[in-house]
Amino acid sequence: MTWSFDDEKDDEHDCVVAVKSVRGRVKNMDSEKKQEFTRRISQANTTELVVVIYDITLTYVEDAKQAMEAGDKQELRSLLVKIRRCLNELIASLHYDYSPAGEMLMLYNYCSRRLTAVQTAQDADALPEIASILKRLRDAYDQVASTNASGPVMSNSESVYAGLTYGRGSLNEDVIGGSNRGFLA
Repeated sequence: MTWSFDDEKDDEHDCVVAVKSVRGRVKNMDSEKKQEFTRRISQANTTELVVVIYDITLTYVEDAKQAMEAGDKQELRSLLVKIRRCLNELIASLHYDYSPAGEMLMLYNYCSRRLTAVQTAQDADALPEIASILKRLRDAYDQVASTNASGPVMSNSESVYAGLTYGRGSLNEDVIGGSNRGFLA
């Protein structure tokens, strides 16, 4: 599984789980946020990956609100595509063997229809509504993720340890003991 954020490639999927990449030109998502998502993805189990997709989607929704307020139609259009791709990935992650999958599919489809309202009718109320729905689902998945004892999906990734530095009280991350990067052959 490879997840990365590459500012130079805009044409690939933004929220793809399995052996695909997350790429996209995001003006409002700074490199620190991208690194945080990348670190979380490398350490996440299957349920935590869904939480990360929700967080990425919610970041795009907030950026879309800002683009709408600023009147930046091109950026708004780009962000709506990214939100829709994330919703499609959330739909793909559903397990239809379990009862809430059908209800969640209806919620995701509703959010997708509301995105269309933003795009076609410039409906300013739709983005906060989408964010509200996704935040509640994200919080529910976060509770489930805390009970998931499975290990990280990316078992061959480096461990990340974070701690406060003595200098300015900022949080620095160090990678320890990671001479084996990439695929295990």
